[in-house]
Amino acid sequence: MTAKTIERWLADAELVPHARNREDACRALGVDEEMLWPQAITTRVKTGHDRELVHSYPYRSACPSQVWNDLVAGASENLYLCGYTNYFFFTQLPSFSETLRRKVEAGCKVRFLLGDPDGEVTRQRERIEDVALAVSTRIRITLENLARLGSPEGLEVRYSAPEDSVNHVSLSVFRFDDEALVTPHLARLVGHDSPLLHLRRRGDGGMFGRFAEHAEELWGNGVPAM
Repeated sequence: MTAKTIERWLADAELVPHARNREDACRALGVDEEMLWPQAITTRVKTGHDRELVHSYPYRSACPSQVWNDLVAGASENLYLCGYTNYFFFTQLPSFSETLRRKVEAGCKVRFLLGDPDGEVTRQRERIEDVALAVSTRIRITLENLARLGSPEGLEVRYSAPEDSVNHVSLSVFRFDDEALVTPHLARLVGHDSPLLHLRRRGDGGMFGRFAEHAEELWGNGVPAM
């Protein structure tokens, strides 16, 4: 950096230099960045409801499998999977059925909200996606795996109500106590090609709460599937 550059910094208190230049200046002066440019720190720190966004992914498939495993493992009170098919939990997470069994036995409330495999919205979605592993097939994979668990107390499975199916198929909410992974489904894309948000509850009325309320409304209107 040149003397002229430094003079420009000193002349304009609102000017925030590039991160690399700030780092070099602080190292040379032996001070912390917040002493020279406190506004740079403020813009990096999340405040209010922004704090609830842990991470975002352009594709659900870009979210590391370890994130899913850790969230499932960490849920102790409320494991609510409000995806339309939820089948990938059984195909991609190791020993997921046994994990569910242990969760229920430990007193965790486990809920699955699925789309009706014979519903009109399911058939419409199949025509839109036009993939080999049809929506109804993916739902039945989930149902078959859940059936093998029997009917343990604490495990509930519902179909979303017909009038809610469009809202359900367009937005997946996977809740793990006070954390959630949310996928808004884009147009003709299947779930793993749609974006994903990782949220952590920080209070009432935030993004986590909004999505949780949506999922609970779908559940309240749902009908027993098993």
